[in-house]
This record gives sequence, structure tokens and C-alpha cells, in this order.
Amino acid sequence: MPTNPRTTPLYDFLEEFQRAGLIEPHLGKQLLILLGSAVLAWVLSRFFRPKLRKAGEASWRFGSEGVSRLLFPLLFWLSVELAALIWREGHSVTLLRLATSLLSTLVLVRAAVYLLREVFAQVVWVRRAIPWVAGILWIGFALHITGLLPEIQAGLDEVSFAIGKQRISVLMILRGLLSVIITMLFALWLGRLFEQRMMGAQSINLSLRVVITKVIRTLLVIVGVMIALSLVGIDLTVLSVFGGALGVGLGFGLQKIASNYVSGFIILLDGSIRIGDLVNIDNRQGTITAITSRYVLLKLGDGTEAIIPNETLITNTVLNLSHSDQLLRVVLPVQVAYDTDLDQAIALLTDTTHDETRILTEPSPQVFVKGFGESGIDLELAFWIVDPGLGTAALRSQLNIKIWKSFAQHGIEIPYPRRDLHLITPAGMSMSLDADQSSSAR
Repeated sequence: MPTNPRTTPLYDFLEEFQRAGLIEPHLGKQLLILLGSAVLAWVLSRFFRPKLRKAGEASWRFGSEGVSRLLFPLLFWLSVELAALIWREGHSVTLLRLATSLLSTLVLVRAAVYLLREVFAQVVWVRRAIPWVAGILWIGFALHITGLLPEIQAGLDEVSFAIGKQRISVLMILRGLLSVIITMLFALWLGRLFEQRMMGAQSINLSLRVVITKVIRTLLVIVGVMIALSLVGIDLTVLSVFGGALGVGLGFGLQKIASNYVSGFIILLDGSIRIGDLVNIDNRQGTITAITSRYVLLKLGDGTEAIIPNETLITNTVLNLSHSDQLLRVVLPVQVAYDTDLDQAIALLTDTTHDETRILTEPSPQVFVKGFGESGIDLELAFWIVDPGLGTAALRSQLNIKIWKSFAQHGIEIPYPRRDLHLITPAGMSMSLDADQSSSAR
């Protein structure tokens, strides 16, 4: 049945205003109450906002910042509600009822916008969706104060269908969606609060902190879904059917997804790979910057980021360059001519490492004779560094320049490939040319 529009706050206020006009004393008193409530809310918000932000800088910044933004409209709304509750005995409160409806909607809009921005901070579409969310809430407020909302609800409830013994209406579906969205946002917000608090606990291992936060967020989402279904009136036994369908789906086509999620928890629990480790995965060397339930984020030396499924780290070999310590052995190959004094070349190679602050003196740099190549003697300069995260390309380049200058100063030749060509003349005489002379003869 349609609701009588006379029961709406807007209609009651307009009816009273038309009957008594501005000279109505109750209207003036209500305006004074609204003004006093606004002043009180402003004073209290000014008093509590710095305290909330200061207390939140250490641990709960996420939650305290949100409360500080909602503080003024929330206190204004609560003070008007309290005033209407106290004043309504023997007095008109039509303006106060209209103000509470407006302020409650304002609080909901600000809370929804804040939750969307914080829970989905890096999602682009959320910024575009925020005006639509605010608009929907204000439209709902307009329908409420004009008395049209109950009529629309009754019309939506009449459009229904049956699934077994359960009657499903369009209104129930919309309420269910709204309940799920609200509970999910609230659950994700609590998860972010807990994550921020847990990630700040430096006494707990980082991987264990990540595992705990992911488990808590998953449990919060599950509890949120169950609460949302209960609020709508859907029997929770339908979850057993959903669980059976999920099991069939995992058996047929979701093995990889399930494997990645299980592998993610295994990686976090066993500590084989941690955030900040320098690793080599599939010929990609970089630093682990994030470990999620499905993938690992690997930041490469050129600034790009590789998204690697967790299953890859479980089934393939991963070269962890900083698992037990940060020491890294760097090898620099050098080739000298066969007529080179090896003792002098080895001493010069060792000297090039002396002024490099990144190269450790213990273990000391060493030079090895690796073998005898086709064009010269292969040497190998090996040294240790303790900061592999900074990369080795710049250090290698700097050492190569110093080696080049040092060898040139002491007359040590770095060979290049040469070929001897034997030309047979028609008279049967042979002539030998090196590669340079033969090219000029041609």
C-alpha cells in the first residue's frame, strides 16, 4: 500500500510553514536549536580533530583521518537528533526532522566517498564512480523526503519470482546488492586498518605480517558476505550449493587460479622469498616489491615491473641473491695478449678495485687465469659487494674504463681476433697476409 505523503518530513514542514508562516514561534526555536547544534558541532570538531590526527600519525592514521573528515557533519547530525528527541514533547520538530534527514544523507555521502577513495585508492574507475554514488544517495534522500520512496519500494516488491520455496523480488535483489556492497566496503576498510597496524609491527617477520593481514581480510570478507545475506533474508544453506559449484569449478577450469593462491601462502609462510630480496626469475633480475595472493611483483633494473604468478616460484628454480645475506660475487672477464706479463696484468687488475667504495676488502678481490683463448689469455677479476640492490652495470663500466686506461699506460694489449690468409699464386708460390693487409689488398 502506498504510504501517506503527509508523514514525510518535507510535507510536515511545508504544511506547518503554510499554516503559521515565519511568525510561528516553534519555527524560530527550531532555527535557534539548529544554529546552536551547528556551533556546538563546529567547536567539538575543532577540538577533537587535531587530537585524532595526532593520535593517528603513529598507528591509526587511516581510521582517524576518516573520522576527522566526518566529524563535523556527524556531530551536527547527532546533536540535532538529540535535540529533536528532547524537544518533541509538546513542541513542533518538523524542521528538526527535515534537518536530520538532510544531515544523515550528508554523512552517508561523505562516508561512502571516503571509503571508496581509501579502499580502492589506486583504481581509476572509482574516481569516475564517486559522483554517481553521491548522486544516487542524494536521489534516495529526495525520494524519501517527498514520500515517493515507499511507493517505489512497494512497486519493486510486487515484481517477483520464485526459486523453489523462496520468493525473490526486485526489491530483495536491490537490497541484497546494497547490503553486500556496504558490508564489503566496511570489511575491506577494517582490513586496511588492520593491515596498516600489522605492517607497522616491526618485531614480527614481514612475511608473517603479510600472511596475517591476508587471512584477516579474507575472513572479514567472508563474514561480511554472510551478514549481508542474513540481512536480506537469504538462507545461508545456499552457500553449500555455492561451495559445491566452486569445487566443480576448481576441478575443471580453476586449477591454475587455486594453485597460485595456495602457492602465495606457501611462499609467505616458508620465507624462501621475502619482500626486498634480489632474485633472478626466468632470466629477469630484480627486487621483490610485493607478494600478493596471486602474483609476485618484481621491479627490474630498468624501472619496469614484472608480474609473475606464484606458481612459477614454486615449480621453477629461483636464484635468490640475498636470501641469507646481501653479499654478491661479481665477475669481470678480461683478455690480454699472449706476450703479456701476467704478474703485471694481475697486479694492475687488482689495483683497479682499491678506490671503489662498493667493493669489499674482505673477502679481497682476486684475479684468476681462466684459460687460453683463441686470441689471448682469458683472465677473470672477481670481487664482492654488499649492496646488490644498486645493480652492477655502473660498477662494471667504471672498472672497465680504469682497466683500459691502466693497460694502455703500461703497454698491455687487449687483443682482438686476427686471421692469417695464405694466397696461392698461379706459379705455385704462396704469400701470407694478416687480416689487415689482406683487407687493404682487396
